[in-house]
Amino acid sequence: FTPESENNFLLLDNISDPGYLGTIIRTADWFGIKSILCSEETVELFNPKVVQSTMGSVFRVKTIYGDLKNFISELKNNNVTVCGACMEGKNVLEYKFPEKSAIVLGSESHGISNKVIRLLDDQLTIPKKGEAESLNVSVAAGIFCSRMQIS
Repeated sequence: FTPESENNFLLLDNISDPGYLGTIIRTADWFGIKSILCSEETVELFNPKVVQSTMGSVFRVKTIYGDLKNFISELKNNNVTVCGACMEGKNVLEYKFPEKSAIVLGSESHGISNKVIRLLDDQLTIPKKGEAESLNVSVAAGIFCSRMQIS
């Protein structure tokens, strides 16, 4: 994990579905994100469903487990803006990401934990037009990665 030499990061807070984790890793690889930082409660990286759904990206994206509070502190010490994917917040479609940015994604059922929410620089949301209750976290990751890329 080298925050001084990378610009964009994903942080995962308690993602429990192995298919979602694998898809997030594959999405990060697509968008050139080299490091994903996971809470210790996130599903295990070498779960067969995780590995299968990465389609090989598991070997190109560093996926590191640890205390998200410590990761966020280290990112901020390296001038990385840390944003969270939340149900309410600033519109991600209008948000201008700084050059060095990180997105925190939480579990579908619980979102980002309170201990992590307090550490965010910004809370961002994907504007909703239809009636669905939520997006799955891997779809949300794709939208956030795309927006980070074009800001």
